Amino acid sequence: MSPRPSGDLEIADADKSFAENVETVANANKPNPRKEAPAYVAGLSPEDREKAERALVRKIDLRLLPMLIIMYILNYLDRNNIAAARLAGLESDLGLHGNQYATCVSILFVGYLLMQVPSNLLLNKIGKPAIYLPMAMIAWGIISTLTAAVQSYAGLVVVRFFLGFVEAAYFPGCLYFLSAWYTRKELGFRTAALYSGSLLSGAFSGLIAAGITSNMDNVKGLRAWRWLFIIEGAITIVVAFIAIFILPNFPRTTPWLTEEEKDLAAWRLEEDIGEDDWVNSEDQSFLYGAKLAFTDSKTWVLMLMILCIVSSASVTNFFPTVVQTLNFGTIETLLLTAPPYCLAVITAFINAWHSDRTGERYFHVTLPLYVSVAAFIIAAATTDTAPRYVSMMLMVPSFYSGYVVALGWISNTLPRPASKRAAALAAINCVSNASSIYASYMYPDSDKPRFITAMSVNCATAFVAIISATVLRFMLVRLNKKLDRGEQVEGAVPGTASARGFRFLI
Repeated sequence: MSPRPSGDLEIADADKSFAENVETVANANKPNPRKEAPAYVAGLSPEDREKAERALVRKIDLRLLPMLIIMYILNYLDRNNIAAARLAGLESDLGLHGNQYATCVSILFVGYLLMQVPSNLLLNKIGKPAIYLPMAMIAWGIISTLTAAVQSYAGLVVVRFFLGFVEAAYFPGCLYFLSAWYTRKELGFRTAALYSGSLLSGAFSGLIAAGITSNMDNVKGLRAWRWLFIIEGAITIVVAFIAIFILPNFPRTTPWLTEEEKDLAAWRLEEDIGEDDWVNSEDQSFLYGAKLAFTDSKTWVLMLMILCIVSSASVTNFFPTVVQTLNFGTIETLLLTAPPYCLAVITAFINAWHSDRTGERYFHVTLPLYVSVAAFIIAAATTDTAPRYVSMMLMVPSFYSGYVVALGWISNTLPRPASKRAAALAAINCVSNASSIYASYMYPDSDKPRFITAMSVNCATAFVAIISATVLRFMLVRLNKKLDRGEQVEGAVPGTASARGFRFLI
């Protein structure tokens, strides 16, 4: 392995003068270019600083996390309720046959892919997540509600495409948003908190679908699956309006923080990385951020790792169908989808909390993936009810526990400038979700009950993710050794971070 990644050589050599000019302009606009602590922060004793920071983080947590989690629950519900709708008669009512249902699932991710990078770069440029994210939510809530009106395969394909196009703004936007508020050692647990929204939605969706399916079929002449889209879409729209009045923007532009709290919020991030984060829209270049992201070799390794984890996790898009192979009734099947997600919430929080507490990332990503490999092997190897449900109870918690830590590892590895982090997060999430396009065709009814092809692919991609994480760890260890020796690591470490003790989390 070359001691300096090829992407870093390009930044250092081909674009050196451009990068220096940008840094000069950016530093001129920063409120604290000499990296001196603000007067308020500098005047705090270590004990007072610790107390003030704990109070600040608690205040940020209470303001950000509950609403973001609720929004993500609804994001995931609106995206995946088609799986429950399938069990409630959607296929027969619309006359779907062959691979048409799989196409309706996969087409969402085509729209999802197209919008992710542009959306995150736009969010970073305008610096108004408190408006941008809820407005995107209102749009997808309306589209999700309109799914109840479709009458044909073509109509469902069109609605699903635009649903993915609009929903693309939320998850990568939230990852970027959290990384602008929390330090690297706080980010893993907060990412797990955010992702608990998707896990809780996996549990709730089965319970909600069971309730609607058993009580609302043919109410006012509408089938239960249509009511599913109407009810969940309407809730999404209402919550989005509430979110506009609750969510903040960035630390320096948040009115509910005092000036002292703003100074501390911005300084602790600058202290953690060695460079200030989002300051104003003039510094947030679309092309420059994307160029930095795509010329950093670490971006590509992270992309492969996340792609493979998401590919393995694609089983959740068909989880009710997989659980149905246990041969229970429709209501029982929907209820049995909840326990694996409930367990996943617990394991993901514990894994992320321990990762943040120890500052370790690699083993917290890879050890759960080994459990995933075992779970997929069991699911493909037997038709007995008990071991198959045990495998389902293992697979969901294991790959999600590793995934939430891996997501935090992105911002830890590519922290600054903000435009680079925004582009990298969006690009990685975009490419990773491409796996859902092909994965949607891996669960045909003809492969029931073991779904050998799907489980084999999931097993292989989980193992490739482990290999990718191992490669990334070697890269970061090598870079940290160079930093320990006082060597410059151009392009890989932002600003004056190396001189101030910045090291990559491994």
